[in-house]
Amino acid sequence: MLRITIYATLIVILATGAASAQYDPWRTQQQKNNDQDLDRAYQSTIERLPDPEKKKSDPWADPQPTPSAAATTPSAAAKNKQHDPARRPGPLKN
Repeated sequence: MLRITIYATLIVILATGAASAQYDPWRTQQQKNNDQDLDRAYQSTIERLPDPEKKKSDPWADPQPTPSAAATTPSAAAKNKQHDPARRPGPLKN
């Protein structure tokens, strides 16, 4: 029982320390004004950035011009020659 009480007390102390680190009552007015200026500068920078949802950019969309249809479509004879099941590969050349 004592062990549980000690662990619970440590957890409360650590949580209180983390929460109090977010609030600093000893900051001067000049430091607070500086923080506000930094926040305003950050917000203005964020507003100037383009919205990624508005502009869809795909760098791989068109990296090379597409070849003509005649160059990509093989002739019927070449197509049959490629897919002929009776055709066997010849010997390998070194």
